[in-house]
Amino acid sequence: MNENLIQQMDRFRQPGAALIFGAAAAAALLALAGCGRGQPQMGPPPPPQVGVITVQSEPLPITTELPGRIDPVRVSQVRARVDGIVLHRNFLEGDDVTNGEVLYEIDPAPYKAALDSANASLTQAQQLVERYKPLVDINAVSKQDYDNAVSAAAQAKAAQEIAAVNFGYCTVTAPISGKIGTALVTEGALVSQSAATEMAVVTQLDPIYFDFTESSTELLKLRQEFDKGQLQKVAPGEAKVTLLLEDGTVYPHEGKLLFSDVTVDPTTGMVTLRAEFPNPNDLLLPGMFARVRLEQAVDSSAITVPQRGVTYGANGKPTVMAVTPDNKVEIRPVTISSAEGNDWIVTSGLKAGDRVILEGLQKVQPGMVVQPVPFSSTNDPTDGDSN
Repeated sequence: MNENLIQQMDRFRQPGAALIFGAAAAAALLALAGCGRGQPQMGPPPPPQVGVITVQSEPLPITTELPGRIDPVRVSQVRARVDGIVLHRNFLEGDDVTNGEVLYEIDPAPYKAALDSANASLTQAQQLVERYKPLVDINAVSKQDYDNAVSAAAQAKAAQEIAAVNFGYCTVTAPISGKIGTALVTEGALVSQSAATEMAVVTQLDPIYFDFTESSTELLKLRQEFDKGQLQKVAPGEAKVTLLLEDGTVYPHEGKLLFSDVTVDPTTGMVTLRAEFPNPNDLLLPGMFARVRLEQAVDSSAITVPQRGVTYGANGKPTVMAVTPDNKVEIRPVTISSAEGNDWIVTSGLKAGDRVILEGLQKVQPGMVVQPVPFSSTNDPTDGDSN
């Protein structure tokens, strides 16, 4: 064993050394105790911060999103009104045409001949009437012969007008302004008046209709809310109608509601509604599917809550976490009528001035005291949760 170590152990075996060692240990314990009395005592943690909004009542348009399809304002089928051979087609498929524009020319030769013959017959009949008129006054011609001549002249006039109309039908014109589709006949085709040969279709695209349906149950509920004074009617012509296209984009032109059908489809329980939209660039085409956002009423004192602040309990009923005036958390059952953008419209359970928790829901319990701060989506007060 090391000689120095043996000497140190011998010193501790001496009676005085033991007393010195004990005194030193006691002094050390007293020093440690003194240090402990100098440290501040740990108090309870501060209340957790929660982000809240103060709900307010304000006028809010009640809108509904409904599906439907684009329909043209007018569709005109261009059909043959005389028999004959098509000589010329004067349009390009897909062109815009105007009312009265010449589309086709049917061989007019036989109708021109019939018109010339009718003109000649009319001239002859009118000359006979003129010849008989002075003679009947002197009884040189009987009154019966004169009446027969007048009647023949009238018949000749009618025949001439018919021949002129048929001759005019050889020139086929656009009955409305719009966009013309596929040419259904070509030069050399034989068209028939009796078969009403279809030659082309002209569709008016500006403005254009959007036809959609709404449940009769929803309309009945809306009417009851009007009667109770819960909602106000939108003034005629002031309802905003917005169209959402198939790709989700919003159509840039606002429409107007034209009418609601007066009958309910017995097979579907739906009522048909129609809106009209300007379509200057022909973006909307007949048959296109879209959705309409229709403003049907105004809630003069609506209360809305962001959807993130509403939770659903085990019973499936919606609730919010509210902060009382003394900064305690309480659960509030609420009634929700519908969605408006990213908000829920709350019809009961909240009043103007109530504070609803949007951030920090995961760390609070009913009855807990919290520190409410205004909610800001860009400055989340609960970012420190992970610290």
